[in-house]
Amino acid sequence: MVASAKAIKALGKFASCDIGDALVSLGLRHGGYLSGLKMYSPGSNGAVAKIFGPAYTVRMVPASDKTSPSPPCHFADAIPKDSVVFVSQPKGLISACWGGLMSTRAKKLGAAGVVIDGRFRDISEHQELNMGLFARGISILGSNTFTRSSELNVPVQYENVEVDEKVTIEPGDYILGDQDGVVSIPVTHIEDCVRLCQERYEIDQKTLELLEAGEELGPTIKKLRK
Repeated sequence: MVASAKAIKALGKFASCDIGDALVSLGLRHGGYLSGLKMYSPGSNGAVAKIFGPAYTVRMVPASDKTSPSPPCHFADAIPKDSVVFVSQPKGLISACWGGLMSTRAKKLGAAGVVIDGRFRDISEHQELNMGLFARGISILGSNTFTRSSELNVPVQYENVEVDEKVTIEPGDYILGDQDGVVSIPVTHIEDCVRLCQERYEIDQKTLELLEAGEELGPTIKKLRK
């Protein structure tokens, strides 16, 4: 099912927590949650930070891999406007696969943010650019002798290692990241996800009103949440 522009716009207004709960209700095992990612930029300055947009995926391979295909250009030069760059780095590396120059290029092209399934470096440069960036970790080592880009806009898998689950990120799936975490939303689920998020938002607002009026949490939730 193709999501409408109205639904996509509405989706971006919700929090990752709202969307994750909705996707669990829709049958996704862990609600599209990408566990293990941390927001490194724009930094802990008290500002509310959120990234949201369709995934532009980059599959990295070890630099020693001479058989996998190579992209027609540098992957940072092909970033679509308003997209979230999702870089899939091979596991077991302590090197970075993204740096400050790449964020500079991504910013110029209008990227909505960056998610690194792996490590990055040059943290201060990303923060100075005010680039929303999430990653598994950080490194001092560049990618040059360790990894290279291989395929662009292909399905990649993100591993939730704690629960032995692999979440497939399809090009064009929507990625939302905020201070609570990162969630991947399949395009086919957007319309239903927005509907459930809105229903839950209205219930939570009513719950908040009653709690501020002195009502008990247990009975309130039992009454309002079906």
